[in-house]
Amino acid sequence: MRTAEALGPRGDEFLALKVEGVLDCAVLFVVALCDGRQSHVFGRRTLPQMDLASVSCAIQNLWLAARAEGLGMGWVSIFDPAALGTLLAMPDGAEPVAILCLGPVPDFPPRPQLELDHWTLGRPLSEFVSENGWTAPTPA
Repeated sequence: MRTAEALGPRGDEFLALKVEGVLDCAVLFVVALCDGRQSHVFGRRTLPQMDLASVSCAIQNLWLAARAEGLGMGWVSIFDPAALGTLLAMPDGAEPVAILCLGPVPDFPPRPQLELDHWTLGRPLSEFVSENGWTAPTPA
């Protein structure tokens, strides 16, 4: 609901999006950061968010492997982490960061679905990559 509220006039359109992947997928994963994270010292003293970066890289690798096998994967980000933790009886200190839907799909669209549904626009890589310093984006 908070996402719909933040979208203002597009809130109702957002709520109508197909999000049944959670019910339709072959396999559902919940990925969480767990207790004991502080005991892993490499990188965490200077970049405490490295555990989230590492789990994100693992999810990306799973996504690429799934696609290579002809499977679809979706990353659900519309959930309340505390409520999900309670529902799954996660231990104290566990922090759910992703719900992943994995399984066969009828087809792969030519462009990302959010782009096809006009929620975002594809942008050139040059808008995200700079060399030897930060380059300010060129006004449109």
